[in-house]
Amino acid sequence: MAIVPITIHQPRRLAVGAGTVATVGPWAGDIGSTLVIATPITAAFVDRLQLSGRIRVFDAIPGEPDIATLDAALAAAREVRPDLVVGLGGGSVMDVAKLVAALWDCDQTLIDVAGPNRVAGRTTRLAQVATTAGTGSEAGIRSLITDPAKGSKIAVESPHLIADLAVLDPELTYSVPPAVTAATGVDAMAHCVEAFTNRRAHPMIDGFARMGIQLVGRYLARAVRDGGDTEAREGMMLASYYGGICLGPVNTAAGHAIAYPLGTLLHLPHGLANAIVFPHVLAFNQPAVPGKTAEIAEALGFRDNLDQNTLRDAAHGYCTGLGLAMALSSHGAKASDLPRFAADAHAIRRLMDNNPIDMTVEDVAAIYQAAF
Repeated sequence: MAIVPITIHQPRRLAVGAGTVATVGPWAGDIGSTLVIATPITAAFVDRLQLSGRIRVFDAIPGEPDIATLDAALAAAREVRPDLVVGLGGGSVMDVAKLVAALWDCDQTLIDVAGPNRVAGRTTRLAQVATTAGTGSEAGIRSLITDPAKGSKIAVESPHLIADLAVLDPELTYSVPPAVTAATGVDAMAHCVEAFTNRRAHPMIDGFARMGIQLVGRYLARAVRDGGDTEAREGMMLASYYGGICLGPVNTAAGHAIAYPLGTLLHLPHGLANAIVFPHVLAFNQPAVPGKTAEIAEALGFRDNLDQNTLRDAAHGYCTGLGLAMALSSHGAKASDLPRFAADAHAIRRLMDNNPIDMTVEDVAAIYQAAF
């Protein structure tokens, strides 16, 4: 079988290691103005960037940024007219930073650029400084913004959204709480697993995915137990970065499609939503990709030759062992919500069509019910 051609985009410069946040200022040089996109928590790290010139911080970024959030950030940028935009935070922050850097000084709107390869260009430099290990947004060319009217996400994909500089400094993740560390870590793993078992899987992306899954198996539990474990924190930042690379040419599949309505409608954090559905989708897909599923199980410390039910239980136990509450009902979901969740998830064809086994809407509803 012929290998399908792919194109891989990565940040133009990558700094990895404790203390590397301080390299942002020297890299940026003597600039006039910078807009830092952050949250009220991550804004505390601004001084560590060592930036010169005028600095404006926009920190009104919620867990699921929506169109109004992006509009407010763009308005701030048009006041500042930045030479540099810095995303200082997790995936939500970095997704907004990408679009602000590309759109603040042009006539294109979010609707104009929705979909693949519709961003006209970018003249403003972009630095992405990750403060969690989960989304891998610092590595990628995608941005997701919630449309609250439709209860769905608008996806923008363009090489113009890639960072000029990405920073993976484990010291910025020391204060991330154990539950958030666990949920974002499973999100990083889900990126790798879904790309690895994808219909569009590619040998080169498989390499990144394997590295990411193995790093999660080695370091996630350690990072949850001890937030100051620098080796574990750095390992998880690398796992997240590798997952971000996987998203570019291959992307995720049913797992993320099923997780998205839990964010847009139930308002669950993205990482937690992915963790809740992960065991069920992993087991559902096992018959189509048994060899790769066995590799995943081994990397996470499960025993070999698991049937679907035992695999589901093992993956569920892995997540609960990280301290995650895995029942949808414990997060406010109602049984009456599940049909809407299933319909919305099944309609996300850009991801569902990547899954190694076709899923009916009834299959999706059964996963929600099993996770309820």
